[in-house]
Amino acid sequence: MWTRTVTTFRMTGRAKTASGGETPENEMAFFESILVTGGAGFIGSNFVRHIAGTHPDCRITVLDALTYAGNMENIADLVDNGRIRFIKGNICDAETARDAMVGAEAVFNFAAETHVDRSIEEAGSFIQTDVYGTYTLLTLARERGVRRFVQISTDEVYGSTEGEGFTETSPLKPGNPYSASKCGGDLMCQAFANTYQVPVVVTRSSNNYGPYQHVEKFIPLFVTNAMEGRDLPLYGDGMHQRDWLHVEDNCRGIETVAVAGEVGAVYNIAAGHSQPNLRVAELIVEHIGETSSKIVFIEDRKGHDRMYKLDAARARTLGWEPRVSFEDGMKKTIEWYQKNRAWWERVKSGAFREYYQKHYGERLEKGRPKGHPGKS
Repeated sequence: MWTRTVTTFRMTGRAKTASGGETPENEMAFFESILVTGGAGFIGSNFVRHIAGTHPDCRITVLDALTYAGNMENIADLVDNGRIRFIKGNICDAETARDAMVGAEAVFNFAAETHVDRSIEEAGSFIQTDVYGTYTLLTLARERGVRRFVQISTDEVYGSTEGEGFTETSPLKPGNPYSASKCGGDLMCQAFANTYQVPVVVTRSSNNYGPYQHVEKFIPLFVTNAMEGRDLPLYGDGMHQRDWLHVEDNCRGIETVAVAGEVGAVYNIAAGHSQPNLRVAELIVEHIGETSSKIVFIEDRKGHDRMYKLDAARARTLGWEPRVSFEDGMKKTIEWYQKNRAWWERVKSGAFREYYQKHYGERLEKGRPKGHPGKS
């Protein structure tokens, strides 16, 4: 049903031309046409919606393999009304990726395997997509002479911190196969910038949250479980700490770096909303009207980094800053899942049920206090 390709654009015209010097964030020049890989995933689809809304003359092509992380429902309305062109395909497939890149001035690479638990179980697909797939896109970007290649990465490449925020020059110290694969892709980008002068910039954001996030991830899993009356499976002692960034702020940050960032540079994007996982879980049950007894501590996962924290000063020098407070962002996110129950119920059905039981079911039973009435 969703394998067709829309070959025409409804929007036409030219983007604003660059005027030089410092430009306010909301007046930045942008590209006439872009390719967004992984544009049906969580951050990718939010970015596509952001650009479609703020740059109506920009022609947008989305390339996505529609694996478990990609969901055509995330962008279906934009495809159906002709606002974006969609191509189903894998970034490792050079022929398909080459066709998708035709006419694109800039490439935004969101395509990635991202779920840490899956990488621990099977790392090969992460290496294939996050390293080889990035190499394939870089090779094509060099061939086609794109104006900008934006690599979307993660704070996890730095590993765990004792409290100091990582800067862009901090050593890379990945703690799991997923973050190691992202390191590989990032370094390939920097190598292509240095060796072949491909105009690369890399963004590394802290943990994102917001609408359209897959229910495997921490916040949507806990929100939807609470709505279903299920237990919330919290790893370890619940004091693992993450710096939460609303996806809208990340999308604006990526846009800013794409236009104003220095070629070959890395930019951290973070909001400074650092919270222990237990506190986030408590906010969720409080907002939904459940009790804290639904929070069940389970055996910690392997290689679980204790704390992520970024110094985003370099991105702020470009004029970007976060706008969404953690409290407002969480409220908006929970309300989105409440209003879009049909969306996440479809995502959570079928194969995900088996995955959930495999990864959490037995550990939930072990973690639940004797006589606990919660459902698994």
